[in-house]
Amino acid sequence: MQLFVFIVAGAMVLGGAVGVVLRTHPVHAALSLVLTLFGIAVLFIAQDAQFLAAVEVIVYAGAIVVLFLFVIMLLGIDRAEDLHVEPFKIQRPAALVIGVGLVSLLGIAVIASREHPVPTVTPSQAVTDALADPHNGNIRALARDVFSDHVLAFELTSALLVIAVVATVILARKPRKGETYIVSGSAQ
Repeated sequence: MQLFVFIVAGAMVLGGAVGVVLRTHPVHAALSLVLTLFGIAVLFIAQDAQFLAAVEVIVYAGAIVVLFLFVIMLLGIDRAEDLHVEPFKIQRPAALVIGVGLVSLLGIAVIASREHPVPTVTPSQAVTDALADPHNGNIRALARDVFSDHVLAFELTSALLVIAVVATVILARKPRKGETYIVSGSAQ
């Protein structure tokens, strides 16, 4: 039964990921992302990580994808874009070089980790507390860790998401009649 669940969830994840990359319609790509996120949630449940599965569905499939859809609909880009027009001639070769470089770095990291295994570390106080408490220990430990040690990172991430959405709306907005934009000292 576990193998069947893994195969179905893996097919959901791979099918959704391929849909995100290959779909030309942005709304369809966002819905393919939802399929991928639900497949990941099923994999979390198969590993007895119900809390992570709930967070995956509520936060990512619920909030983040809805935010993506909201921005897509707000900007009116719910149609396929012409990919033959490139703003910079070097854009695609540079993306290819960066992609090959990242895959090479990943391969080097995997090979290096096999030659030099990571040393074991002592568990933090939150992990020790979670192991001592049999009921809801992992949720308490996760909450203590997130809201004490990593609260600044989460606040910065939320601010970054808001700034990205506002910048996207401003950059993609079409000027009204008689309106001009000043870009690098020249009016457009």
